[in-house]
Amino acid sequence: MIHLVTPENDYHYRDEMEQAYRLRHQVFVEEMGCHNLAKPDGREIDQFDNKHAVHMLCIEDGEVLGYQRLLPSTRPHLLSDITPELCEVEQPVGADIWEISRHCVAPGHRSGGHYASRVANALVAGLLEWALECGVSKFIIEIEPTGLLPLVQLHFQPLPLGLPHKINGREVLAVTLTFDGWTLERFRELRGNRRRVLAESFERPALLHA
Repeated sequence: MIHLVTPENDYHYRDEMEQAYRLRHQVFVEEMGCHNLAKPDGREIDQFDNKHAVHMLCIEDGEVLGYQRLLPSTRPHLLSDITPELCEVEQPVGADIWEISRHCVAPGHRSGGHYASRVANALVAGLLEWALECGVSKFIIEIEPTGLLPLVQLHFQPLPLGLPHKINGREVLAVTLTFDGWTLERFRELRGNRRRVLAESFERPALLHA
C-alpha cells in the first residue's frame, strides 16, 4: 500500500522515513552516482524535506519498497532553486501544480524494468489518486528524454519546459504533466488492477484548502 507522510502524521512513520532516506541515498548516490547528494550517515536528506513536503512510501510488512516526494510549486523546489536552467519559459507555479522528485524503488522490486515493476506502478497510481482527490492538475518532473513516450502511452500530456541538460552525466529534461481521471483509469487498466492503492484517508495539504 501507498502511505502519505506529512508533518501531521510523521511521528507514526519515523522508522519508515529512516528507511526512505537510506533508500534515496542508495539509489541516487550509490547507484546513480549523484555524489553531491552523499551524506556521511547514509541518509539522503535535503533542504526540501521540510514541513511543506508530502512523502509517498510503498510499505509492505514494515519495509519501504518504494518512495517519491511531492513539493508545492508555490514554495522552493528543485526546478525553482536547484535546476532553473532546465526551464526556458515562465516557471509553472500554482496551488494545483506540484513537483515530483526522488522517485525510487528498492533493489529486488524492479522486475519487468523499473517503470513496469509492481512497486513503481503502485507509486504512480498513488500519485494520481492523491492528485485527483486534492485538486492537483499538473506535475513537474525532471526525466531523461526517453521517458516521454511511456508517459504519453499512459495518457499523461507532457510539455517540455526547455531543452535537455547534462546533470550528473545524464541528459535531463524538465516537463509538466497534465492529467485527468481518464489517466488514472487508463493506468489501472494497464496494471490490470482497479483497486485503490492509498492506504487511508488523508488531510489535504494546506496550500490546497483555499
